[in-house]
Amino acid sequence: MPTNTAAWIKAGHAPLDVGPAPYTLPGRDQIVVRNHAIAVNPLEWIIQVAGNLTYRWLSYPAVIGSDVAGEVAEVGSAVTRFRVGDRVLGHAVGTDKDSNSAAEGAFQLYTVVLERMAAPIPGTLAFEDAAVLPLAVSTTACGLFQTDQLGLAHPSAKAAPTGQTLLVWGGSTSVGSNAIQLAVAAGYEVIATASPRNFGYVKALGASQVFDYNRPDVVAEIVAAFNGRTLAGAIAFGTTSAASCIRIAGACQGNRFVSIATPPVSFARLGEPGRGRFAVPRLIARLIGANVALQFGSRRRGVRTKYIFGTTLKANEVSTLIYRDFLPGALAEDRYHAVPNPAVVGHSLHDIQHALDIQRKGVSAAKVVVTLD
Repeated sequence: MPTNTAAWIKAGHAPLDVGPAPYTLPGRDQIVVRNHAIAVNPLEWIIQVAGNLTYRWLSYPAVIGSDVAGEVAEVGSAVTRFRVGDRVLGHAVGTDKDSNSAAEGAFQLYTVVLERMAAPIPGTLAFEDAAVLPLAVSTTACGLFQTDQLGLAHPSAKAAPTGQTLLVWGGSTSVGSNAIQLAVAAGYEVIATASPRNFGYVKALGASQVFDYNRPDVVAEIVAAFNGRTLAGAIAFGTTSAASCIRIAGACQGNRFVSIATPPVSFARLGEPGRGRFAVPRLIARLIGANVALQFGSRRRGVRTKYIFGTTLKANEVSTLIYRDFLPGALAEDRYHAVPNPAVVGHSLHDIQHALDIQRKGVSAAKVVVTLD
């Protein structure tokens, strides 16, 4: 049996600690992935710095992390799509309440992944490139295609134009980059926001127009751009994104629905050494106040909103839509790009804490990745 090692988080707020970990056999609908690259997301450092403020159910010591790319080491009895040695990417869901399993966390050598949350990758795609996709793709797919969210038409190789336009706020973010691609692949026009230095990047992904989200009149500019267009909905990334999207949706014709991927306050302050003992209560107060303001604003403008939880697709048809039916062919035929580009900051499990710290400080049009030999 293979020898496993993990970057453990042994208690809330604790730094990662690399040490031995059990090698766990796959369940009947799971595979084991020998990881060659792991990406990090805001979700992971939020779990670390917020302690039990967010994932209250998490059992410690825990192995967190969502994004893996590597080779299949073992398959469950019901798995027919994969064989040992296949190159894959996978979305690890070990921190979910119904999993709460260290074996299913990404930050280790061997991760147990649900078959329906994994996709084969072509030999031309490096593991570090593939690792940027899973959580971002899943989060986007939940927001765009689940019936309790925007419920858009599904992506395909030859999608017919829908005649509708999606607003993507935060188009150069990891999730925004994938939202643009998936929406275009489903036949939607996309209007997006980004900083001016990323306009070319966002347009190359398929956005027809891009607006600078820092401009004081950006909401009015986007509302004007939607004149004569039918809104397919909006998907919001960034702490200030939801309020702006609600204002825009309320002034447009079409589906006045905003799928929200980011809390309206930043958790970054909780990761600073001198945060003070009142940092958590203050954050909670700001979070409650901001959400109340969002609810008030959305109801006043006749806009529906809902937060996205990026793993809910594992329990519905969207998981197979993306990871079985769309992504494998799209990647193999170069119809879908692994973006944003990986920023490789280390080559062992010992480098993952460093990667989390870099991500918490902020990156632009890139995703922080650690490769494993």
